[in-house]
Amino acid sequence: MAKEYKAAMIVIGSEILSGRTKDENINYVAGKLVARGIELSEVRVIPDDEGVIIDSVNDLKGRFDYVFTSGGIGPTHDDITALSVAKAFGVKLEINQSVYELLKNEYIGGDFTQASVKMAMLPENAELIPNPLSAAPGFIIENVYVMAGVPIIMHRMMDYVADIIIGGDIVLSRSVSCSFGESRIAKELADIQDAFPNVDIGSYPHFKDGEKGVGIVLRSINENDLNKAEQSVLDMVKSKL
Repeated sequence: MAKEYKAAMIVIGSEILSGRTKDENINYVAGKLVARGIELSEVRVIPDDEGVIIDSVNDLKGRFDYVFTSGGIGPTHDDITALSVAKAFGVKLEINQSVYELLKNEYIGGDFTQASVKMAMLPENAELIPNPLSAAPGFIIENVYVMAGVPIIMHRMMDYVADIIIGGDIVLSRSVSCSFGESRIAKELADIQDAFPNVDIGSYPHFKDGEKGVGIVLRSINENDLNKAEQSVLDMVKSKL
């Protein structure tokens, strides 16, 4: 049996919870992981609170193969992710000299301030995640990948991470759409799910032009079972027409 890889994501930012900022990173991370054969199994959205960050990292890093975080690694007072992650691992936060020099060269003139230096403060022995857009990097410590919250930067960091992480078999998917409600197919769909335990089957109702319908999505790493389950769903839908 191939190993199944599972991941969790921590979205850090009081601005997300308040509704002032809309998250644009969860979907991007999920898509990158699916392409690598990794299932994003849990997402937490938490405030800029040191204790909450530490507790979340400590809980998730022991239960998942990978933990990805977004947000809180900038230069301002509420950017406390690096310090919190260091405390979660019981290591020191220190100036990374290579990052310090990188930032010093990037922020020339009066822009290189003590606040800029804060972005060079990383947990000791952390591996860097390059930032091709604004120099300040993310970092990796064991199975935790710490990245920026700004979507355009976070996505470039995630592109790099997706190329270096190890995944499993890629999950394949099939979709079937029908033009009636879930209750009409609920029993038969449950029977098909029971017949194909290796296939994850979900139903998603939708409304279009005043008409209700259901999208049925089937997912599995086993293509043979997936094809058989898809055919069973198609046959079932046809029988209801």
